Amino acid sequence: MQIVGALDVHRSQITAKTLDLDSGEVRYGRISPVTRESVREWLSRFAPGEAEFALEGTTGWRFVVEEIHAAGLSAHLADPAETAARRGRKKRAKTDKADCDLQLELLVAGRLPESWIPPAHILELRTLVRTRKALLDERTGWQQRIQAQLFHQGVPRGIKLRTAAGRAALAEAGLSAAGRELVTLGLRMLDVLDRELDPLDRRLRAFARRQPGCKALIAELYGVGALLAPAILAELGDCRRFSSSDDVVRHSGLDVTVHESDSRRAAGRLSHQGPELLRWALYEAAQCAARPSSPDYGYFLEVQERIDSDRAFLSVARKLVRRAYHILRKLGDDAIAPVDDPPTGEVALAA
Repeated sequence: MQIVGALDVHRSQITAKTLDLDSGEVRYGRISPVTRESVREWLSRFAPGEAEFALEGTTGWRFVVEEIHAAGLSAHLADPAETAARRGRKKRAKTDKADCDLQLELLVAGRLPESWIPPAHILELRTLVRTRKALLDERTGWQQRIQAQLFHQGVPRGIKLRTAAGRAALAEAGLSAAGRELVTLGLRMLDVLDRELDPLDRRLRAFARRQPGCKALIAELYGVGALLAPAILAELGDCRRFSSSDDVVRHSGLDVTVHESDSRRAAGRLSHQGPELLRWALYEAAQCAARPSSPDYGYFLEVQERIDSDRAFLSVARKLVRRAYHILRKLGDDAIAPVDDPPTGEVALAA
């Protein structure tokens, strides 16, 4: 007996639909509360190797896939945007049951747009690099908030908020009472964020020094260091799943989309469909192309003169992701090979 199923995952419940390919029997069900234990109990009705399930790659998919694999069953992770596109024009209200119907239909027909399911250590790495990016964004937000308040109160520009000289200048700045309170609070927040970032940065650097994929990216990509390499590796993952470097550019969201009809052609824009963190890491690395020592310096100047600096950096970023694809693909299994966890907690702080 072979069973195929579809799961629509939400925080309050998981809607399930199964189809017995031998008898044609269809069953609907619901898993609630949405916990590992509930999912594990529901899956226990299937013998190992008896069933395979499709679910969309939305928030919550990780623990469900882990439980499916732990039960000896197969999981297929569907790309949410591609799955929705294959629904076609909506003719009726969208429901959880309808979502299950669509996923199961696509799975049986072999048309399910599947996403790569990363191994556990890559998922852990993604969590770390995305946490770091969130902290960086928070720090940037506070810096901008402080600088805006200083400008609003007529303080001359140029004060470096994270230096001793800058702090001394702020202490002498003429601010209103409320403005002084905001700046003081902002400086405390910057210090807190720096304290949280320091051990995380050390951990990622230690990982990058030992992980084969990161080591190769650092060695062969100008501008990619020990903090950007883990981010690129985590978001690209196993590059062997891409058929060409063009696919990697599309995956990163750095491809230019153009709407064209007859003689009318709209200006191209970045698709921005893909991991935001990957685009950020590539753009950060691409900014090093403005250095004369960069191998892409000539190309950067040519595009800068022809268009502008921002487009030049984006063009270099596309080159970088293509090179990263070839570097990681050449490494094979070693590209995403796990390494022993670096020291954590108090041990990491003392390292």
